[in-house]
Amino acid sequence: MRHSDAWRSWPASNTGVRRKICIGVFMAALLFASHAHADEPTFFEQAVAWFNPDKGPADTSAPDAVPYTVTFEVVGAERSVRSAVTDASNLESLKRQAPAGAAGLIRRAVADRERILVALYSEARYGGRVTIKVAGRAPNDPMAFEAVNTARHAGPVPVTVLVEPGPVFKFGTVRVVDAAGRRPLPTAPTPEQLRLVTGEVARATDIAGAERVIVNSFRDSGHPLARIASKDVVADHATKTLDVTFVVQAGPVATFGTFTVSGTQRLKPGFVEERIDIQPGEPYSPKRLARLRKRLSEYEAIASVRLREADQLDANGQVPIYVEVTERDPRYVGFGAKYSTTEGSVANVFWGHRNLFGGGETLRLDAQVSWFGSTPEAVPDADPFGYKVSTTFVKPGIYTPADDLIAQASVLREVTNAYVRDAATFLGGVRHRFSDELTMQVSLDLEQSRVQDANGTKDYSIAGIPVDVAYDTTDNLFDPSQGIRFNATFEPFAYLGDSGAGPFMMKGALSAYRALDEDNRFILAGKVAAGSIVGASLFDIPAQRRFYVGGGGSLRGYDYQSASPRNAQGDIIGGLSFFTASAEARIKITDTIGLVPFFDMGAAFASETPDFDNLRYSAGIGLRYYTALGPIRFDFAVPLNPRDGDSHYGFYISLGQAF
Repeated sequence: MRHSDAWRSWPASNTGVRRKICIGVFMAALLFASHAHADEPTFFEQAVAWFNPDKGPADTSAPDAVPYTVTFEVVGAERSVRSAVTDASNLESLKRQAPAGAAGLIRRAVADRERILVALYSEARYGGRVTIKVAGRAPNDPMAFEAVNTARHAGPVPVTVLVEPGPVFKFGTVRVVDAAGRRPLPTAPTPEQLRLVTGEVARATDIAGAERVIVNSFRDSGHPLARIASKDVVADHATKTLDVTFVVQAGPVATFGTFTVSGTQRLKPGFVEERIDIQPGEPYSPKRLARLRKRLSEYEAIASVRLREADQLDANGQVPIYVEVTERDPRYVGFGAKYSTTEGSVANVFWGHRNLFGGGETLRLDAQVSWFGSTPEAVPDADPFGYKVSTTFVKPGIYTPADDLIAQASVLREVTNAYVRDAATFLGGVRHRFSDELTMQVSLDLEQSRVQDANGTKDYSIAGIPVDVAYDTTDNLFDPSQGIRFNATFEPFAYLGDSGAGPFMMKGALSAYRALDEDNRFILAGKVAAGSIVGASLFDIPAQRRFYVGGGGSLRGYDYQSASPRNAQGDIIGGLSFFTASAEARIKITDTIGLVPFFDMGAAFASETPDFDNLRYSAGIGLRYYTALGPIRFDFAVPLNPRDGDSHYGFYISLGQAF
């Protein structure tokens, strides 16, 4: 049976009759394309208009344009069916773009019938009837052309669409069989796994989704050539059930073959090959290919990676893989800014190179200026102006492809409520990737600084050996919807010229993200962080190395560092430990606008362990504007248990989520 015949012969009511039908996105594409003409939008344009009417094809003011009005009547159906019908209709979505001539309007009406039928299938309505009248005539009426030309002289041509959705069908028998013998495949997913359960509503979109699940299941089992050879979908109008049979051609179990790389230009030829950790002869696994693609895409020099599998096995029964790489432009420039009522303003510009010597080496130069916005509490005579000039160099694969050399140097003036620091710093180390999720970095940390705080001015020469551990399973760097992030730093440090063991600092943070719906429009996010310094008294620790809480990065609504220990004069002095926690509900109102109610708690403490009896609390609401670079954050927060002198509110603007 031809696809078009299957659609045309669909009965409105056919008691006791079983009909084989063809369902799917590809079928819909064939139908839409079969009605496309020069004066009608292409299928792609129709699809754009269907799913996003505001971004349809531009109005070309076609010659001999025929304006029209369209009226829908959907008999006895719920709102979701009515919406599906109007969303699918080109007569509705393109009504501001009048077709050319009577023939153009008639063609649009003919094509709409098929689109609406597909929409009914998506609502499990397989016995529906769609009747379209143009100027009172059916589109296939020989008098329709004349009727349109007569009606257009009196104004817009009336078009009516009558939809009788028919009953809701439910799944009957669902089978997955072998293409060779039509025998059930014991290793195939069950109907429950396919979400095609007997007695459940039989939506066509669920059938299309089940095809992907079946193919992916066999591919995950080592069958790279698995495909759906055909599917039989039979509607029984007497019982209002839909029987579905998937005919699977699994193909042989195979192993990986050779990997062939193409597309590298500025990168050295061996850069990509050295980072392919899959050897020929290893069992085929699409998950390993996905991890390889993700890992290669993380290098700044690489814009995109496509892993293309051969459509047939080689002579050894292996599947060759073609790695197609697209490189980024090597140089880039940019700027950024953020503002808060508690921390002032920061602006920065940067220049970078993504592939300095052909081996994926990166170099970035940053220049930042800041204005604290108020007089520093502990150093009231200090200038609130700050700056930072820094450079960062990364050399991938210093020992093995999993080891990166990292070097950072900076000259800065840091202005805070608790201290003012003028310093030169250097950090150099090696980062090792144990897996896609787990990394560890060991570094040498050097600092020469002059610090002014409540106790006066002092010079420091500090050396430390920080060990950083990071574990990240999230799905997005700037706007995660699933997974967890864990970061921990352990650093012994000492004062150059002094004898004996120095202090030991440790801190960590854990955040978790969970989307409550498939479209990631409602996400719960939470974070806890804590830290401690042991081995020295509070005032033996330089002010810049103590812990502080308060402000947009820790406790919104409170002044920067204000939820921290103070001396007898009320000056902020910082602490030896801290604890913070935050919870957010990230709710997308539209594709670009979101609301985020949130709650924060935390404080820093003079003791080596947190004192949970003295926590500060805040709550607020945030606005998110989602862009291609990530969400822009606007947060407003108020303290819930402020102390005398604390701010009444805080307002923050920056790029990215709060955590």
